[in-house]
Amino acid sequence: MFEFQGRVYASKPTGLLKVVGAKVVDDLCMLVVFNTGETRLFDASELLSCEAFKPLEDRAVFESFSIDHGAITWNDGAIDIAPEGLYRRSFEYAAPPRAAVNARSTLTKTPLQSLG
Repeated sequence: MFEFQGRVYASKPTGLLKVVGAKVVDDLCMLVVFNTGETRLFDASELLSCEAFKPLEDRAVFESFSIDHGAITWNDGAIDIAPEGLYRRSFEYAAPPRAAVNARSTLTKTPLQSLG
């Protein structure tokens, strides 16, 4: 158990979670690589109910993301999502071994663009 910024957590501190790579794979979906080594599938469609994320409905806006200090941002940083929130809203992703190696080498390049 530990305390951080006035909150008590049941597990051990794991360090700062960061996004180190990402790739758009479909409408409002992207594969995200975290500094933990995990690749997860993020579906941004649930965010559209929040006014701040409405611009992501435009595929060109969604595909023009960047990674800034470990967070994914859009519209030159006007829209962002913290890595912790992104992680909670994403799903485990297990690619076939060969595909995972190819994707990982593509996903870890910075800055990233949609490849697909």
